[in-house]
Amino acid sequence: MEKNQIIKIYGEDYKEMTKQLLEAADLIGRLPDKNCRIGIKPNLVAPTPAFLGATTHPEVVSGIIEYLQEHGCRNLTIAEGSWVGDCTAEVMEVCGYYELAEKYGVRLIDAQKEGSFEEDCGGLKLRLTNCVKTFDFLINVPVVKGHCQTKITCALKNMKGLLPNAEKRHFHAMGLHRPIAHLALGIHQDFIVADHICGDLDFEDGGNPVVRNCIMAAADPVLLDAYVCNLLHYDCSEVPYIGMAEALGAGSADLTNIQVAVCEQCHTANMDLTEERTETEKSSGTGKLSGEACDESVQLRFLSGDEIWDEEIPYAQKVVTVRDAVEEVESCSACYGSLLPVLDRLKEEGLLEALQEKICIGQGYRGKSGKLGVGICTSGFAYCIKGCPPSEEEIYEGLKRYLAER
Repeated sequence: MEKNQIIKIYGEDYKEMTKQLLEAADLIGRLPDKNCRIGIKPNLVAPTPAFLGATTHPEVVSGIIEYLQEHGCRNLTIAEGSWVGDCTAEVMEVCGYYELAEKYGVRLIDAQKEGSFEEDCGGLKLRLTNCVKTFDFLINVPVVKGHCQTKITCALKNMKGLLPNAEKRHFHAMGLHRPIAHLALGIHQDFIVADHICGDLDFEDGGNPVVRNCIMAAADPVLLDAYVCNLLHYDCSEVPYIGMAEALGAGSADLTNIQVAVCEQCHTANMDLTEERTETEKSSGTGKLSGEACDESVQLRFLSGDEIWDEEIPYAQKVVTVRDAVEEVESCSACYGSLLPVLDRLKEEGLLEALQEKICIGQGYRGKSGKLGVGICTSGFAYCIKGCPPSEEEIYEGLKRYLAER
């Protein structure tokens, strides 16, 4: 496939769909050689099963591994680090990745336990986990979903899982968008298989899955993220790291020349010639076919015009309706990502309207005072729901108590 192409496949047999998608994209032809060291980077942000819309379906990764192993590739590693506040080992267990690794005999790397090194990423020095240096070819397997701070998360932001926790916190202190863009130069993605099966369009830790039963392949992470922006009803300008990454040379966000193709199964009847066909029919390929057997293969149908953009995805964006209640300064995703679903829940219960002041959250409030804060960084506030990060249930119960006292 070309850099300006995105290939999609729809269905419910996710493992086989993935294998068909990779065959259509000729992934094996993109490898330097079959003995190269291949890294597979899913999205395992939190201990949330894939059907809730937060994490990469293990069936997709199974499809990638089976495809590669069937083509003679044996040096495969799955690498990931969950977000700050959760344990990668627990996430891998809940999401079925230990079982998957044992089944296929592939290595699992917990990036939270890796050492790190400093890398100049297009003029910005970032710390990356050591496993990044061990891959000759990296396959990114993100989830297409919303994000409480960056609106969308897909290919570019998924690389954040290969950072040490201290650098993840530093990203938030820097404002997320700029370091995400520079990270695209520090960790090169060679191929992307995007899980667009049932991502939560609002919250990166899931809970409100929107079923699409789609998997996408791409070679350009910037183009894929630009395409996802449009699917989720955002303009690329609303997700600044996409344009920043393009300016740094990490890829193209130009959607005017994009080619989108859909993998479709075609049924080819057995072409054994029967005695009932004439010589003319035989030579021309017409006439009766035996009909005794049928081979299934996959062909690409390229979309055109409005057909490229007509995927019906609901306009969710619950985040927009509740984030006005928050004053956020350099907050980590795990903390902020736990707060916003709680606010949506309180809104639905009719309790949020009793809130008279802003909820403060983030590293920018360390050592400061105020009325109402969430997270250990606001421990100096009059009322603080402590934790690093506090769980959704802890925030929910804490805010309910606070509102009941008003």
